[in-house]
Amino acid sequence: MLLTPARPEIVTAAQPIRLIAFDIDGIMTDGGLYLSDSGEEFKRFNSLDGHGLKMLKASGVELAIITGRISRCVELRAQSLGITHLYQGIANKLEAMQNLLAKLRLLPQAAAFMGDDVVDLPVMLYVGLAISVPDAPHTVRSRAHYVTQRDGGHGAVREACELLMSAQGTLDAQLAPYLG
Repeated sequence: MLLTPARPEIVTAAQPIRLIAFDIDGIMTDGGLYLSDSGEEFKRFNSLDGHGLKMLKASGVELAIITGRISRCVELRAQSLGITHLYQGIANKLEAMQNLLAKLRLLPQAAAFMGDDVVDLPVMLYVGLAISVPDAPHTVRSRAHYVTQRDGGHGAVREACELLMSAQGTLDAQLAPYLG
C-alpha cells in the first residue's frame, strides 16, 4: 500500500521507531461520528489498516492508541488487534505519550505518532516521526514529517505501517507468508 518511496530523511527517522501511537477519529476512521437516535456511537474501521497493524506488531514495533474520546468500539477494536496500550478520554496526549515512553523505557526519537488535528500537535512535535493524513488542516500537515497519500480510515494507517516496516527492513518478512 506504500504508494511511493519515502524521502531518505523519512526512512532515517523511521528506522529507530519502536512505538507508534495513533489517534482514532480521522486516522483509524474517516473522522465521521455516527450516532443513533439512542445515542449509541458507531465507527467504521478499515480491515487493510488492521492487518497492517498486526504485521507491524509482529515485526517488533509496539502499538498504542491515544484518543480524546471514549468509545467502547475503540476498546473492542484495540482488543481485536492486540493493542494493549489504549488511552481514551485523554485531554493531554503529550503527557500520555511521555508516560508511555517512560513505561517502555524509550526515548522520544524511538516513537512515532499519527494524528490529524491541532490537539495532536504537541505529541507530534515531541516524537521522532510525526505522520498525518491529506485532509488534516494545513497547520498539522505542515508540521508532519510524512503525510500519507491515503485518507484516514481508507488505508492511511496501513500506509504508515508499511512505511515503518519498509524503512526497518521487515516488510518482506511480513509479506513472505502471503507470497508463497
